[in-house]
Amino acid sequence: MKEIKCPNCGTVITVDDADFAAILNQVRTEEFDAEVNRRIEETKRLLKAEEAKKQALEAAEAAKEAARLDARHKEDLSKKEMEIEKLRQQIAGWEQGKALELEAARLKAEQKAADALNQKETELRKKEEEISRLITDAANERKNAAERVQALLETHKVEKESLEKEVELYRNFKQKRSVKLLGEDLEQHCYTLYNQTLLPVMPNATFLKDNAAVKDGDETKGSKGDFIFRDKEDGVEYISIMFDMKNESDDAVNKKKNADFFDKLDKDRKKKDCEFAVLVSMLEMDNDLYNNGIVSVPGYEKMYVVRPDNFIPIITLLVQTSKKALSYKKELAVAKNQSVDLSKFEDQLLAFKDGFSKNVANAKKKYDEAIKGIDTTIETLSKIKESLRISATHLTAANNKADDLTIRKLTYNNPTVKAGIEEARAKKAQQELEQGPDEQ
Repeated sequence: MKEIKCPNCGTVITVDDADFAAILNQVRTEEFDAEVNRRIEETKRLLKAEEAKKQALEAAEAAKEAARLDARHKEDLSKKEMEIEKLRQQIAGWEQGKALELEAARLKAEQKAADALNQKETELRKKEEEISRLITDAANERKNAAERVQALLETHKVEKESLEKEVELYRNFKQKRSVKLLGEDLEQHCYTLYNQTLLPVMPNATFLKDNAAVKDGDETKGSKGDFIFRDKEDGVEYISIMFDMKNESDDAVNKKKNADFFDKLDKDRKKKDCEFAVLVSMLEMDNDLYNNGIVSVPGYEKMYVVRPDNFIPIITLLVQTSKKALSYKKELAVAKNQSVDLSKFEDQLLAFKDGFSKNVANAKKKYDEAIKGIDTTIETLSKIKESLRISATHLTAANNKADDLTIRKLTYNNPTVKAGIEEARAKKAQQELEQGPDEQ
């Protein structure tokens, strides 16, 4: 694209390469005609001066020769006059040929300009057709985009409803962590949740209230946990969990910490011969360590802290992990009955114990990633909806601009193109008028 600036008003217009070449050719044709005329006039002036000079020299020479040899000089003068006349005729012929040549050049330039204008009109018609096509395409694209938006909105609605059902428990927990669970205390909530969720799929397992207080040798008063979970397979107990539930009202004066209960929970686990200890806690609600999923307690063997929304997941996780060790325990029981070397089984159990913490950490990571993935999916669908809405807005704006585009606006502040179009139209009208109605 080229820019042309008007020397009078300073307006800058942008034209394509073809338009620019046509305009430049017109300017060059005008400059060429002016240069040819200027050179013709200059040549005429030089020829006249040369002729005058020649005539003066020849007259002086003739006068000299006439004084000496009058007869010879007259003859020579006659010859010179004949040569002069010949030269004059040559000059006249040259001027006539030059005039014809200039006229032919002028006609050729005019024809070229007319051809350029016709080409410009053809290009403008093509542009109008292209604009019309673009408007149609924009309308079709807007319609298709609207259909795609509607389809995506329907898909988004279905997916959103599905996702909302899946994350309802987690979202409600994040929004209501500092509120007591539906007016129930934490123990009753966990007990109800277990009966609704795990009891139907694990009917042989037990989740019972720990009612028996047990004292150590140096204790004056016995202690007990809240619940004990146990399960067996083929008569072999493969998992046991001591649960302690800790809730705290929002208006409590002395705020407790989770760490305040670790020692007691560990002792209760050992007293009741449980393999795992889990603290289900609503304490320290502003502590992100406990808000991000399942937490393994450092310094205590197989002890974990969870929020109520991870109560069912921690049982499921420990059950799945413990079942992997069940075959080792069965082999150990057989080995004891047969009085065989237990070292192999003990090594396997030790290896299992070492890898258990890693399994719990990996499971916690996958659980956190799943929750994060659900939140990301909801956010992504919201962004897609917003992008489609903005796209529809841009398509509407483009269509409005296309509707507002006319030949008058394309030629606005472009006097050269406008004058060329008007001249071509006038010439076409004159040709039609000259042809008459019969020829048309």
